[in-house]
Amino acid sequence: MKKVFPALCAVLFLGACAQGTVGSAPTQNATQASSEVATSGGVGDPRTRAKLHTELGSLYFQDGNMAVALQELGIALEIDANYAPAYNVRGLVHVYLREMEAADRDFQQALRLVGNDPEVNNNYGWFLCQSNREKESLGYFMRAIKNPLYQTPDRAYLNAGLCSLKINDLAAAEDYFQKALRVSPDNTQATFQLAGINYKRGKLEEAKKLIAAVTRRVEPNAELL
Repeated sequence: MKKVFPALCAVLFLGACAQGTVGSAPTQNATQASSEVATSGGVGDPRTRAKLHTELGSLYFQDGNMAVALQELGIALEIDANYAPAYNVRGLVHVYLREMEAADRDFQQALRLVGNDPEVNNNYGWFLCQSNREKESLGYFMRAIKNPLYQTPDRAYLNAGLCSLKINDLAAAEDYFQKALRVSPDNTQATFQLAGINYKRGKLEEAKKLIAAVTRRVEPNAELL
């Protein structure tokens, strides 16, 4: 069991890496979005144009092309300085680049424009967690969760759990992960984190059951087998 748990960590880490796309070439969706922007030729209302450039910037961000992502998001904000999603996505880019002061400014501006937006609150909460402001982050996760229009509250619960782990609050982390699973029973990350908590507490049988649930959802490596 003590051998299996670290091995599973490696499996999940590699799986997460495989799900991302890193490189300079845009994805097909980014190419399509770029074509839409070019076709619009600057025609249309500012909000629509800002939205197109923000979507394009988001796709370049997902593709790992941070320079072009920042360029597109900058264009979006030149067109419409009050378009909150552009600040939100640019904040994520700055977090990725570890430009934390710039990220904080962008998230704060997004919150000034759309203070109840669950995505912005969740993202800012995660930023605070990454900035060693874990306790402060929890309020933003809860604000996101309380929004009845939030389609993925399990993400905010998961983030709250991860931040609670950073400050060694196992009881709170366990509660958040369990709530994430009530919303999304197939949430592999939450299941894995609960296994880790049980492992730390010496509840090896319970941890083993949870790991078995995780391995059914991920491709195990030779060490796990």
